[in-house]
Parts: sequence; C-alpha cells; structure tokens
Amino acid sequence: MNKKTVKDVDVSGKRVLVRVDFNVPIAQGAVADDRKIQAALPTLRYLLEHGASLILMSHLGRPQKGPDPRFAMDPVAERLSQLMGQPVRKLDDCVGPEVEKAARDLQPGQVILLENTRFHKEEKSNDPGFSKQLASLGEVFVNDAFGTVHRAHASTAGVTDTLRPAVAGLLLQKELESLDQALLHPVQPFVAIMGGAKISDKITLIENLLSRVSCLLIGGGMANTFLAAQGLDVGSSLMEAEVTDVAAELLARYRDQLVLPVDCRVGAEFQADTESKVVAVDEVPAGWRILDIGPETIERFAERLAPARTVFWNGPMGVFEFPRFAQGTVAIAQVLAGLEGATTIVGGGDSAAAVQQAGLADKMSHISTGGGASLELLERKKLPGVAALDPR
Repeated sequence: MNKKTVKDVDVSGKRVLVRVDFNVPIAQGAVADDRKIQAALPTLRYLLEHGASLILMSHLGRPQKGPDPRFAMDPVAERLSQLMGQPVRKLDDCVGPEVEKAARDLQPGQVILLENTRFHKEEKSNDPGFSKQLASLGEVFVNDAFGTVHRAHASTAGVTDTLRPAVAGLLLQKELESLDQALLHPVQPFVAIMGGAKISDKITLIENLLSRVSCLLIGGGMANTFLAAQGLDVGSSLMEAEVTDVAAELLARYRDQLVLPVDCRVGAEFQADTESKVVAVDEVPAGWRILDIGPETIERFAERLAPARTVFWNGPMGVFEFPRFAQGTVAIAQVLAGLEGATTIVGGGDSAAAVQQAGLADKMSHISTGGGASLELLERKKLPGVAALDPR
C-alpha cells in the first residue's frame, strides 16, 4: 500500500469527489443489504470532519441501455442519509450543467450522490471526455471502492488523468493492507477454499494458489468439473465440459493439494423445495443435480482446516440461497469461526453474504468488499484503480 491516503492531503474547504462502491442489492425500492454503504462511512465521516464537501459516485447493477429506473441510486441516497444522520441529495445525472452547478454550490459538510455512473456507456469504456466531466466536479479525488479497482473505468481510473491529488480512502487502504499481509505474505499453513460455479475464469488463480497453499479445498459448481474430469457421472449438475481436460491436468499435477468432495447433497430439480438426499460423489442419480457438499466432505474439509494459520475463502459450497442446500456453506463458515489464532479472509461476494447470514461475520479476520478485486490481487494482477493513485 504505497499510495497516498485521505490522511496525506488537505481537504479543508475542498470539494472531494469520492468513488464509493454502493453496488448493493435493492428489493421493493429499498436497500436490502447495506454492508457496502456502512463500510464507506469511516472515510466519508473523516472527510466531513476535516471540512470537506462530498460528491459521491458509484455504479449500481448492470444497466444495459442507458438510464433504467431499476438501477437508480435513490434508495441508496435514502439509506446513506439515515446512516450518516444528515441529508444526502441525490442528483438525476452524474454529468452535465445541473450537476456541475450543484457541485459548485456545495458548502463544507454537505453531501450529494450522483446518479448511477453506468447509465452512461462511456463509464465502462473509460472515455476521456466523460472522465473529464466527472473530474471537473471535484478538487480532490478519493477512491474508496475496492470492489471496482480491478476495472479501468472512467470513475475509477480515467478521472485521475485530470484530477489531482488522487488518493485512497480508508476502506481501500484497509482492504489492500489486510489482503497483502494475509494472502501475499501468509503465515503457514495456508489453506484456500474455492467455491462458486466456474473454474474457467479462475484457472490462473487456482494455479497461483496451488504454488503457495498447503491445500486447496474445492466445493460448489467448480467441484463438479473436477469430478467429471475423474470420469465420474455428475448427472445434470452444473459443469464445464470444455475445461475438464484442464481440470484433469491440475489434478495430475497437484493431486496431494487439491481436496475434492467425497459426498454431496443432490436435488431432483434446481428448486428450493426439491427432493434431496446425500450420496457419494460416484453415485449421483441420473438427472439429479449436485447442489451442496455432504457431511463427510464437511468433516474432510474441517480436518484440513484445523492446522491452518491463514485461510482464504471465496465462493459458496453449494446453492446457499436455498436453505436445504446451504448446510455445507454454513458449516465451513462455522469451522472458520472456530479457528483460534488463524487469520481468516473471506473474499467478498456470495461468501461474504453467507457469513453474514450465518451470523459469523464478527468471527472473521477480514471480509472483503470486493470479490473480483481480491481474486485479481491474489493473481498479482495490476489493479488500475490503485495504480492511478498518487504514490507516497
């Protein structure tokens, strides 16, 4: 973390343009999970306490063709104002004359939230003109959106071409320092747990991890591809047939380190209330789907985790959205919560949601707000949103 932070610049009387990650779930017109908003509060409060006015920008969801009311930032502004205990004015766009005037008129202590940056296609293409429009709103740029720093977008990287100083927020600093210390310089034994659906987009990561971990526990949909690579019939389970040869090669090279399920909980259909049963991985009934790891696998994984001093977990062990198939994911969360003296890192996304739902978030050393960014950091990839900031 060799970048300047908000504590290295004078923000008194300045308009501070802050890239936050308020990409939160919205249900029935309200924020359904405000953890990402709460994670940004220390930075926002620090800036306000030091005399700044704030212009906040974020994306929300994946709007495809311009403005879409389903992805408007209004519910976010409402929840943020509640959490901060002060009004947060939400604007109807993120660029343009009205937005520029609102920014110019800001007084110290005031906060505005721009409309979804992805309502403009120029955001994701990192368009220089759009970047300049965003940059013109502030006098200081702060990036506190760890979940987006692996993207070279206008609001994460492009703005820094014309707006300086450009520094890290407190959340971004915490994320980088926590992940760097724990994952790039881990205390051994280091055990990683990977779940989720695909291995095709994580092959480089898996190879990178296998060169550094004592063992890698594989669950979720990606385990099915490894099982199929061993010649097992996985029924109608989610599986990437096109990469079974890659999975077979990894198994051959890292057989002692790759730990796969030995039993699983299967369902007759992909539904929450479907008929289910536990079977060995070589006894999956035709037409059934593997939807969670089984009890023997949970015990096997727990044994491998017991001596760990560092653990990184990314991806659920099954379809944890369905209570019947959440048992494996919850069990792994409980195992991690009980590891005394170990550093436990949860890599964002569904894993973070699962830990939260299990009521075990406070038992983890660090829960990242950015799944994709944490994975790319593990791969030692350049993070454009970090690279663009001022060096110390």
